[in-house]
Amino acid sequence: MPDSRRVAVLGGGIAGLTAAQELAERGFDVTVYEANDRVGGKARSMPVDETAGDDGLLGEHGFRFFPAYYRNVVETMERIPDGTGRSVADHLVPTTETLVASADGEGAVASTEKPSTPREWLDALQPQIAGGEVPRRELAHFVSRLAVLLTSCDERREQEFEQQSWWEFIDADEMSPAYRKHLAQSTQALVALRPEVGSARTVGAIYLQLLFGQLDPNAPAERVLDGPTSEVWLDHWHAYLESQGVDVRLETPVSGIHSDGRRVTGVEVGGETVTADHYVAALPVDVLPGLLSTDLRRAAPSLAGVERIQTAWMNGVQFYLDRDVEVVGGHAVYVDSPWAITSISQRQFWADHDVEARSGGEVEGVLSVIASDWDTPGILYDKPGRECTREEAVEEMWAQVQAHLGEDVLPDDARVAHFLDPELVETDEGLRNDSPLVINTVDSLRNRPDPDTEAPNLAVAGDYARVDTDLATMEAANEAGRRAANAVLDAAGHHAPRVEVWGLDEPRAFEPLKRQDRVRYRLGLPHPGEVGHDAWRFARELRP
Repeated sequence: MPDSRRVAVLGGGIAGLTAAQELAERGFDVTVYEANDRVGGKARSMPVDETAGDDGLLGEHGFRFFPAYYRNVVETMERIPDGTGRSVADHLVPTTETLVASADGEGAVASTEKPSTPREWLDALQPQIAGGEVPRRELAHFVSRLAVLLTSCDERREQEFEQQSWWEFIDADEMSPAYRKHLAQSTQALVALRPEVGSARTVGAIYLQLLFGQLDPNAPAERVLDGPTSEVWLDHWHAYLESQGVDVRLETPVSGIHSDGRRVTGVEVGGETVTADHYVAALPVDVLPGLLSTDLRRAAPSLAGVERIQTAWMNGVQFYLDRDVEVVGGHAVYVDSPWAITSISQRQFWADHDVEARSGGEVEGVLSVIASDWDTPGILYDKPGRECTREEAVEEMWAQVQAHLGEDVLPDDARVAHFLDPELVETDEGLRNDSPLVINTVDSLRNRPDPDTEAPNLAVAGDYARVDTDLATMEAANEAGRRAANAVLDAAGHHAPRVEVWGLDEPRAFEPLKRQDRVRYRLGLPHPGEVGHDAWRFARELRP
């Protein structure tokens, strides 16, 4: 193995493991340095009871969610054997429906299966969680805003819509509470997007992807794993990488990156300095800024923007129940929850993960709950999640779910135990989050570094890198890992085929309109739909 092919991957999350796999499969000598005791980063599973280890119940940061537009990460999973002659992608199972629950007891169930009748297609074309409450004229206005986005050229999206929040773009302040609840805020529960601060470019693009996924006949609208993430995916990935010659070193945190002002010369890991020919920084967004020395900033000035990338909290708790409360055949969204809570009943999907056997017969159901808003006061303690104790956060999430489902569906006596994300650390001032998520904000694209940095032997992989999927997801991390691997291949002058990367696809039928808009944009003209929109806003302002 030529020395020019030694690669140090700093971080063993989804991005780092992706880069390691692509490079190892192309003959590189790869070493992965991971701070935790297992790979996977935020996606990893952890024993609820350390004494029982992986033979007992497993907890996670939150549930895994694979919408139809996840192409990069699923293709990677298809190449990882699970030891039974199948791939780990075979452990993805489709959901069938989504529950939109309200605190007043009213709720609606939307199908996530492919439409088969004209009526089902018509229903699918409308926003899925409108709940029937949004006035028709407001629904039409929302669709018109989606149409503007869908027919706008890339240049307009990156220059104009990147500078505008989704909330402003869809005129949320001018609309009814139902519009704001069901349309403006609908994405926050499943992905780390805040409509008030997220750019119209990113939030709109992801909203469209979720909608297109519902209509795509070639893939399920959304899928989940049929067991805990580490058990059905990450452990097999670790084993596969080692079979490819990758040296995975656990519990070796990166404490420094050395540079001579032009390139990386070595890294401090586990108390020692290691060197390689190429480096892939797949470190969390809250870790990398602390490693940016003056020399490293000089070598890769684009990394300075990482310090300005904002983060948010999206953390979960698993409730272990003495009965299997299925709730719905997919995700449940609690639209009146101040903490933007979503849940999924895992047992119905976990085919080979016998929670009853692993708990000594005490547990039959697992309700996995995620809270995405930790800044709004809750209903039980009247304070935001950040100010709660760990126990208060657990009780608050239970209370908010129960307020939507009712005590008859989710009685208190069903609870056996719970597992709260251990990255939420209790302090005298409240909770500290040791693993926050990147959050898209207006005009944040310029802060995201390209995976191929200015330093000739340093690539960046992480969900904060500049990729098509511009938010904190496994798909973004995987895409960044693929692009980082290509950067290493280019820097090494390697002859191997470059890693295939899929972006966000939109129907080709809209391409002629996008081309027309590109001409208008270059002439300094607004999008045709914005002309009418400006008149609409002007008329609104004239109203007494």
